[in-house]
Amino acid sequence: MLTKPTVTQPVAPRAPKTIEQLGRTRVDPYQWLKDENWQQVMQDPTVLRADIREYLEAENAYTKARLEDPLETLTEELFQEMRGRIKEDDSSLPSVDGPYAYLVRYRTGGEYPIYARKPASEIYNDDADDEIMLDGDEMGNGLAYFSFSSVQHSPDHEIVAYAVDDQGSEFYDIRFKDLDTGAALPDLIPRTAGDFVWGANSDRVFWVERDESGRPQAVHMYVLGAGASVEVYREPDPGFFVTVGDSQSGEYIFISAGSHTTSEVRFFPADADAPAPKLIAERQTDVEYAPEHWGDDLVILTNRDDSVDFKIVTAPISDPSPNNWQDLVPHQTGTLIVDVAMLAGHMLRLERKDGLPRLIVRTRNGAEETISFDEAAYSLGMSVGYQFDTTSFRLSYASPTTPQQTFDFDLANGERVLRKTQEIPSGHNPSDYAVDRILVPSRDGVEIPVTLLRHKDTPLDGSAPLLLYGYGSYGITMPASFRTTPLSLADRGMIWAIAHIRGSKAKGYQWYLDGKLKQKPNTFNDYVDVGRHLAQNDYTSPGKIVGMGGSAGGLLMGAVVNQAPELFAGIIAAVPFVDVLNTMSDDSLPLTPPEWPEWGNPIISAEDYDTILAYSPYDQVANRAYPAMLITGGLSDPRVTYWEPAKWAAVLRHEAPSAGPYFLRINMEAGHGGASGRFEGLKETALEYAFALAAAGQIEGTKLE
Repeated sequence: MLTKPTVTQPVAPRAPKTIEQLGRTRVDPYQWLKDENWQQVMQDPTVLRADIREYLEAENAYTKARLEDPLETLTEELFQEMRGRIKEDDSSLPSVDGPYAYLVRYRTGGEYPIYARKPASEIYNDDADDEIMLDGDEMGNGLAYFSFSSVQHSPDHEIVAYAVDDQGSEFYDIRFKDLDTGAALPDLIPRTAGDFVWGANSDRVFWVERDESGRPQAVHMYVLGAGASVEVYREPDPGFFVTVGDSQSGEYIFISAGSHTTSEVRFFPADADAPAPKLIAERQTDVEYAPEHWGDDLVILTNRDDSVDFKIVTAPISDPSPNNWQDLVPHQTGTLIVDVAMLAGHMLRLERKDGLPRLIVRTRNGAEETISFDEAAYSLGMSVGYQFDTTSFRLSYASPTTPQQTFDFDLANGERVLRKTQEIPSGHNPSDYAVDRILVPSRDGVEIPVTLLRHKDTPLDGSAPLLLYGYGSYGITMPASFRTTPLSLADRGMIWAIAHIRGSKAKGYQWYLDGKLKQKPNTFNDYVDVGRHLAQNDYTSPGKIVGMGGSAGGLLMGAVVNQAPELFAGIIAAVPFVDVLNTMSDDSLPLTPPEWPEWGNPIISAEDYDTILAYSPYDQVANRAYPAMLITGGLSDPRVTYWEPAKWAAVLRHEAPSAGPYFLRINMEAGHGGASGRFEGLKETALEYAFALAAAGQIEGTKLE
């Protein structure tokens, strides 16, 4: 039985601030929770203003006493169960690059990855000793937070470069290590975006600057030993972020500038001493393109010419302007081209049709072969590794009940070799579980795909609780892959479901367009309609659903619980983007200008203002019968700033004090991704699942209050 401890529920002081905007007036009583020096706080959380820190720590103490401590036994049980499904000394499949095969592995009990290599001739010899390049456990020892962004060896295999963040702020320092001597080189590139690539001659890297507002805005060239960088490209529009990458052939480097729906790419030879980036096509609103190199041509994936689900074109490297673009794979409505990868003699493309993926292999003469699978729901992934002049690639396959399998494909002879099956040390029997893929009619007539996982013994009579996961923004699609953690819920009689709602690309690019800007309410309506359908069709019942989503999925949670609180037993909102109107009205925040094409710009558009205001969770809280909520955030999070979940929890308590309860948990030593380390992060998942089970009444004698 959960006992009610004596810790007092925090009450945030109200300091109403009137905001006049576009002839409209709103009052924000909790704006004081945003530290005026928030940029410094992101990089050094110790400078957080004392009164804000005191309040956040009081919230954490309340959550610990009222939720974490009473659920400690269950949380630990779930954690150990989830950890038991992880092969602790696991390793990636080695990938050959010249004389070496490179891999990432973990040691038993280790939190962080180890980057290693061994002779290419020993690629599949598990007994062969490897050479450790970087030991994440050693490097992260004693740090509250530690994360690699990118680790890349030089083309001559003599140096490893790596980007690390020890705050969770997503500012990464790039460092270098001599692989022959094991010594750290004196070269240091501080406070980068974490993006970088090597030049072809192994004496320089091209890296992305993160400016004072936290935006990736420029590409620089750093020559080892020079101690300084030379700017190669600077993006003038704060709404466009910059990335850098190289072609699979290794011959070219691409600089991409883009918003969520518009892109512009430049390129130059990877061996250039004085790079002069060449523009492929000028940016055009809502036109995206991504190039690769193939012989004398660029192969470009694009939605140009109203190709909503994308097409593939070719253009000569000598003049790749749009006038010279020729269709290679024409647009086909309803078949979304998700990704393209190149080998010297083959092009691979990953497509999604009717919500399921498939892989198409195309030769230079145009012959094609399709690789697909027969399960009701599954995920596919492809990897072409380091090498270009090869006929081999890797394909990974998984489903909600089938652990991931990784195959080596040899396109020269059609041979398919299973190289690895994800191990579940504590055991896993796929036949113990059932997977359903259903289509749910929405209120406006479209059909929403839903993937469900349940234990085979779970009855479909309305008695089962159900966790309904959703995201539905930026075109991000949740794959029907194998996840070990939901098995703990399924084993306790709870159904795990994913709603593939509009705002994702589950049914093509139009599915995304129909869930953004003025159409954003479709995302929330779809999720509610899925929940109601599942309740009406005996998968569960009203009041037995636990909603779960993070970041933009946390916005989803806030919007749907305002629309239909009666559906839910509980809400898990991780780093929730819930203060939408204020955030989209603050162009000093790192992500605001690039986000306007997704949400709208309420600074200049009254229509956008009104659309956002109508669903913004923070602005639409009222005295409703809200369910129990677990709301999380990270103090150094540059994506969803800590004050968004803090303000939301405060207004929930003020407007609906008799509902809830509301538990706010701010990680004071991490950012958007939560705790670093594979096991520390798993502890956070275990608490979320313990909350879900308790909220749904699955733990006898427990009650959240």
